[in-house]
This record gives sequence, C-alpha cells and structure tokens, in this order.
Amino acid sequence: MSGKVVVGLAVAGALLAVALIGRAGISSGPAAPAMNFDVTLADMNGASVDLATFKGQPLIVNLWATWCGPCRIETPELVKFAEKYKDRGLRVIGISADDTPDAIRAFAAEFGVPYPMLVGLNQDAFLQSIGYRGTLPLTLMVAKDGTIREQITGLRRVAEWERMIEALVD
Repeated sequence: MSGKVVVGLAVAGALLAVALIGRAGISSGPAAPAMNFDVTLADMNGASVDLATFKGQPLIVNLWATWCGPCRIETPELVKFAEKYKDRGLRVIGISADDTPDAIRAFAAEFGVPYPMLVGLNQDAFLQSIGYRGTLPLTLMVAKDGTIREQITGLRRVAEWERMIEALVD
C-alpha cells in the first residue's frame, strides 16, 4: 500500500472511532420505571435530605464524582440549566458516587453549584436502584409523576439537554 492510502485509512479509522465514541457518549440506556424517592441522604454539609421532598417536581438527578472528567465538563451546563429553568419548577440534584463531603464542598465551590449536592458514598443499594453500574456521569430526567423519562450515561450536547428539559417542564 502506498503511504497516502495508509494515511487515508488511518484518518478514516480515526474519524469512525470518534464518531462511534461520540455516539456512545451521548446514548441513553433503558429508562427505569420510577425514581426511588425512598431514601434520605446527607448533603455536603451534613444535613439530611429526604428525596421524597422532590416528588411532584420535574427533576434532574446527576450522579457524578470529582475525579470524573466528563462530570467536570457537564457541571457548568447543569448549573446554567438549574438557574434557567428554576422558575418553571425544575430542580437539579447532584449525588456524588464516591466522594467525601469535603471533596464535594470543594467541587461545588469551584463550579458555583447552587443545587443540593448529596453524598452517595456507601449508599450502594440506593445508587444501584437508580441505575448506577459504575459509569459516570449518570443523569436521570425525572418527570413530575416520578417516572424516569431518560437515563443518560455520558455527556450530551446542550441542544439535547434543552430538548429533554423542555419535555420535563411542559
């Protein structure tokens, strides 16, 4: 094979890999039938938060970790969405999969997170009940009736977030 053909094949392969990885990163898994509101978690400051208080509201539940690169990319967008849609009833909750309260507070301060940041450390049964299987970020789009409309693993484009949020708040 000539050098140009080899380079062309390498470029085509790289583009295909990027396209497949990009699609995998924005795909959603099967949606769970309903959000598990039957738990009380500590927030980053040690206060107890009963998830049942969020029933009846459109909700984004974002499972993340401080070490997760994609989580660090999407957090500023979630902060913007929390502000943009708060008057339409949307609530955002962050649940750290395995960080300490100190690490969560530092992360929240770094990104100016205005929404509740909860501690998921040592809450394995609850995390599994909402679909966590070890891959982050995991985001649940929960309708007012408590059904999970979308279960998203990985990143999404802003336009896709907007479409999903609009469907929740209407």
